Amino acid sequence: MPGNLTIYTGRNNTMNGVRLDSQAPEPGLSAQSESIATIGGRLVEVLSVLVAQLGDAAIGPVALGKRLGIDKVLASRLLKGIRSGDPFSAVHRLPGPAPLRRVVDAAEGQGVAAEAIAAARSAIDAFDDLIRSNAGDRSTLETLLSAWIPEARREFELRRKQAAFRAMSQLRGVEAETNTATVFLRPNPDIPTMIDVVWLNGLFGLKRLRPGAPVRFATRRIVSTPTGERMPVSLEGSRVDDLRGLLLPQFCSSPLPELEVSRYDNVVKYALADDGQVGGTKDLVFCEANRAELPRYLPKGSQRRTYFFAEVQVPAKTLVFDVLADIDLFPEGAPTLRVYDTALEGIASVNDPSRDGDIYDMNEQVDALGQGLAGCRTERVPRCMAMLETVVRTLGWEGNRLRAYRCVIDYPIYGSQVTMLFAPETR
Repeated sequence: MPGNLTIYTGRNNTMNGVRLDSQAPEPGLSAQSESIATIGGRLVEVLSVLVAQLGDAAIGPVALGKRLGIDKVLASRLLKGIRSGDPFSAVHRLPGPAPLRRVVDAAEGQGVAAEAIAAARSAIDAFDDLIRSNAGDRSTLETLLSAWIPEARREFELRRKQAAFRAMSQLRGVEAETNTATVFLRPNPDIPTMIDVVWLNGLFGLKRLRPGAPVRFATRRIVSTPTGERMPVSLEGSRVDDLRGLLLPQFCSSPLPELEVSRYDNVVKYALADDGQVGGTKDLVFCEANRAELPRYLPKGSQRRTYFFAEVQVPAKTLVFDVLADIDLFPEGAPTLRVYDTALEGIASVNDPSRDGDIYDMNEQVDALGQGLAGCRTERVPRCMAMLETVVRTLGWEGNRLRAYRCVIDYPIYGSQVTMLFAPETR
């Protein structure tokens, strides 16, 4: 068999989009990825021949499973792998060596030609050696494949994030179904050079998994401003001594959750009071308004960015992070996304290049939802539209002037900082 592999699209003399010949490999392939591509292409070639010899039994996974005496899931993975059209995708989708050997043994019993059986066994042995010599196990191989296959990367990240969620929720003794953070932004009407910042935060399906487990979260401002110490007020603009007035009772569970609050300079820390219950779920929604919180303009030529972030402070199955900005803000368009690891140095400023090494390389994204509140509907957040409309109506803002952006993350990493970066106006 020739030693190099070239990937083609739209060419003749190909097998499922893969051609084995003596030409140079695709530019940019490392020796390791070249081995994966070669073996993946060979698996597609020989297993396609083997399955084709089973005739009508290869039409679908149910028929193939009955013919070979294997379960439908294994048959489905086999067919998806050989029909994937790409050697990397084939290695990702195909079953492991042991299940593939069961398939070949069953095909031999169904009268498939000895030459096809021998070729399949040889290719599977090479696949087995690839896993052992290059990765050590199938899980590590999937880590390698995630660098080249978007589908593999999404599956890889989701499974690892889910495992991390399970571990951290057990260790912390608390979890939530949904963590939502929505920031409303507009120029301050009295000080047009400053931005009003209003945060709507919610934890839905919040529960303690063991007695006394602490449930803590915080809101904070990173930059210093002429307004001095951060003093959040209610939606109506009222100062509240213990900040209990920031809760939105109509969206919280009953009885109303008790919050313990403390201030440290520009950080406001919240803790859910211990009621001695374990297992029961709570919904906690609160909103804090910060008038003239941030400067609207940054120095011209500074290359600095304006940014807003949500912290994953409670292990949650879903994070929904929205930015709703007045159309007069951020004229250069949609934000970019960064997810920071805060374990080493805490909350990150996007304008600090030393924190670039803390950015997770992950497959998350920001979606533009359009102008107005209508595009913000989601089943992931209970009574989502009612909450947004309540905030806008109480503030006296015009909802149709708000441009919305959303980042949804399944199983967000505990301790991470999910950040949207905007190109600000400068002066």
